[in-house]
Amino acid sequence: MNIYNFTIPRTGESFNTLFQNKNIEITQIVSSNKLNIKEYNQDVNEFVTLLEGKAKLEIEGKIKELSKGDYLYIPAHTKHRVLETSNGALWLAIYFKN
Repeated sequence: MNIYNFTIPRTGESFNTLFQNKNIEITQIVSSNKLNIKEYNQDVNEFVTLLEGKAKLEIEGKIKELSKGDYLYIPAHTKHRVLETSNGALWLAIYFKN
């Protein structure tokens, strides 16, 4: 599989698990520019990098703007929302436990 081989969803985001075991999950996420904004509060840590496009997130009330190549670490139980993305924004997310 090639990380850059994807279809842009009409709305929201698509999630494709690339690897998973009991401690880690690596996921390809593709965003449309028509999001269904929802709040996340995950039980696992998340390291995410934006491989293509732009995005705006709200993390515990603070706005973060990301461009291609930017990355974030979001600790478990940190409230966050994806507010905006460019059409076809491509993410690589790594979810893991402490």
